[in-house]
Amino acid sequence: MLTIETAVQIAQQTIAEAKKRDFAPMCVAVLDPGAHPIAILRDERAAISRPEIAIAKAAGCLGMGFGGRELQRRAEALPQFFNALAAIFPKGMVALPGGVLLRDAEGRLLGAVGVSGDTSDNDETALLAGVASTNLVAETGE
Repeated sequence: MLTIETAVQIAQQTIAEAKKRDFAPMCVAVLDPGAHPIAILRDERAAISRPEIAIAKAAGCLGMGFGGRELQRRAEALPQFFNALAAIFPKGMVALPGGVLLRDAEGRLLGAVGVSGDTSDNDETALLAGVASTNLVAETGE
């Protein structure tokens, strides 16, 4: 099970990494396997819609069972299908890097994390540092 303590740690460490690298202000959403938020942490300077984007990145990964990089590849190949999914999924879908599935060491799905604020690659870089501060595995779709 993904605890609130671990979710907050991921979010805090992701934002700390973004600040360390001088990335744009970020928002982090950590969701359970049912796409319910456990922790949402927003840099006080982050843009107004960053929480919704972060949630949609994470929820899209959960809904399709892939990390953001694989979602992006599939969305590029089937844009009409993915446009429809974004409208159908209750929490949206943003098929880009910066969304990962969270797994434990045995490969069990614990939830997902989405990050929004900078470029998608920078979002993912900060996110991976946040997850690395735990004993969990981030599945990027790479």
